[in-house]
Amino acid sequence: MKKHPNYRRNQTNRSLFESTQTLEALSKQGNPLEFISGIVDFEMFRPVLEERLQTQERKSNAGRRPIDPVLMFKVMFVQRLYGLSDEQAEYQIKDRTSFRDFLGILTVDDVPDARTIWKYREELTRAGAYDELFKRFYEHLQSLGLIVNEGKIIDASFVVSPRQRNTREENQAIKEGKGDGLWNDNPHKKCQKDIDARWTKKGGETFYGYKDHAKVCRKTKLIVGYDTTSASVHDSQRGTELVDCNDIEGEEFWLDAGYVGTEEGFAKRGVTPIICEKGFRGHPLSDEQKQCNRTKSKVRCRVEHVFGFIERSMGGLVFRGIGIVRAKANVAITNLTYNIARLAQIFKYHKSWITA
Repeated sequence: MKKHPNYRRNQTNRSLFESTQTLEALSKQGNPLEFISGIVDFEMFRPVLEERLQTQERKSNAGRRPIDPVLMFKVMFVQRLYGLSDEQAEYQIKDRTSFRDFLGILTVDDVPDARTIWKYREELTRAGAYDELFKRFYEHLQSLGLIVNEGKIIDASFVVSPRQRNTREENQAIKEGKGDGLWNDNPHKKCQKDIDARWTKKGGETFYGYKDHAKVCRKTKLIVGYDTTSASVHDSQRGTELVDCNDIEGEEFWLDAGYVGTEEGFAKRGVTPIICEKGFRGHPLSDEQKQCNRTKSKVRCRVEHVFGFIERSMGGLVFRGIGIVRAKANVAITNLTYNIARLAQIFKYHKSWITA
C-alpha cells in the first residue's frame, strides 16, 4: 500500500487578537478603505442626510432604534465603489473584515440586510438628496484647493439598463409620451416597465438606457458637474447646459467631434470651446486637421480615464432600477463615489495639489 507524505497544514489555534492581527495585515498590504477613512470625514454628510431622511424624535424607547444615516451612506458608498447588488452588499459586509472595519460594525448581527439598503436608497432618491451630497463634497474639494479653473472636459457615457420587451404598439405609445396609460390592467407588470429609458445606436452597437453627461476638471480629473438623460439624447444637446457659475470667463472647454456645431452656444456662455474637427462624406479630414485633432485629444482623452475607472474598478455604469428619477440618483452616487476614490489617488500621488 502506497504511503502518502505527512504534509504540514500550517494551522494554528485562533488567537484572541485575531481581528486586530487581520486588520494589521490588511493595512500593511494597503487597505483602500482604511486610507479613505483617514482622509474623508463622512460626518460632513450628516446634516444633509438627517434633513432629507426627516429623522424624527421617537415617542418612546420601545422597538429597535433606526440605523445611523451616515452608516447607511457609507454602506451605499462601499456598494457603489465595488459594484455590488443589495444582496451582495449584505453578504460581502458580513464576509469581509475590511468592510466591517470601515463601517464600524463589530458583529454580523449589526449588518443591515438587503431590504434595508434598498429602503434607504429609495428614501434618499425620493428626497433628491444625492445632488446635495455631491454638492457638499464639492465644497469640501474647494476647501482643499482642488477646484481649479484650468480647463474642463465634457463628454458622455451610456448607463446601461435592463432591456424592455415591448410590442411595437407599446414602444410607439412610449415614444409619443403615452407610456403612463399602458398596462393599467396589470399593475405588477407596469411597475417593472421603464418608460423613460430609450434605445440608441453608436458605432454600430445598440444601447438601451440613459446617459451620464459629465464635466471633468482637466488637471485633477475630478467630476465637477453632470447631467442625466435618456440614451437617445445626443451629447451635443446637453454640453452647453453643463457650463455654470463655477466656470470662469474665457475658460477652455475640450470636447470631441460629437459637439461640432455647438461652438456658438459655448461662446454665449463666456467660455472657449476647443472641439475636435469632424470629417464628412466626400470631405475627409486633411493631414493637418488630423494632426490638430491628435493634439487636442491629448487633453480631451483625460475624461476617458474617468469613465475607464468607473467601468473597470466600480463595476461599470450600470443601472438596475426603473425610471429617470432613480437613474439620476444612480448617476449622482456614481459620480460622488468616483470623486471620493479620486481624492484618495490625489492624496497618494499628487499631494502637492492640495493647498489647504
